Amino acid sequence: MDIDLLVMIKVAVFFGWLGLLFLGENLLPAHRHDRSVRRWGRNGFLGVLSSAMGPLCVVPLSLLAADLAPDWRAGVWASGWAIILDVLVLDLFLYWWHRVNHEWPILWRLHEVHHLDEHLDTTSGVRFHFGEVALGAVARAPVIFLFDISFASVLIFETLVVAGVIFHHSNIRLSPVVEAILARVIITPGIHRVHHHAQQADTDSNYGTIFSFWDHLFGSASETRAFEGMTFGVQGRRQDQSLPRLLIRPFVRRRGKEQAR
Repeated sequence: MDIDLLVMIKVAVFFGWLGLLFLGENLLPAHRHDRSVRRWGRNGFLGVLSSAMGPLCVVPLSLLAADLAPDWRAGVWASGWAIILDVLVLDLFLYWWHRVNHEWPILWRLHEVHHLDEHLDTTSGVRFHFGEVALGAVARAPVIFLFDISFASVLIFETLVVAGVIFHHSNIRLSPVVEAILARVIITPGIHRVHHHAQQADTDSNYGTIFSFWDHLFGSASETRAFEGMTFGVQGRRQDQSLPRLLIRPFVRRRGKEQAR
């Protein structure tokens, strides 16, 4: 496959889909949210820093893992089934990586920055600490290596992830029928709003990124349904903080309740 073309498609999907859903959520919002330039700017800056990890470590590590992988799947890359399998394997890894980020305190320190957003919209979908993105690339490299996943498959998967993450963080209003149909297969805004609910039982559920069936398969699907007035953030924590505080928060020693999940 043409790698340059796949990169261009990924970039086009990111900016095009982000712009479309940003417009949609402000014309037809599902719930009230902070539309301040200050919040958008804070989330956007975190997004720029995390995106910078792409050329610095995500791409090099993925390329290296794909190049060094044992060539036990030679000759099958042209098959659409091979690409589907790769997407499923990578999405399953991402499900468990996301879950571990909630269960291991050292990883939660980084992932918590994403959850401290007290509102939810498309800008929340780019709000990740750069350290989390870098560690995710390191953790994913062995999966690419062991399953002999091509770099083309990685790019296709990342394009789907970009589209999915922006979509399920968006504040766009969907009809209950459309939401229910989509939720049978993919993560929808309604499903992911529960994951951002400021109740720890819900925060520690609904870990899927693209496909919704992993949570049902591994018992992490929440029975809570998104509702009007749902509070987003982290239970017992001060939510949105200044940009400098968010950047250094994972590395600051905590005391008392701050040490526990």
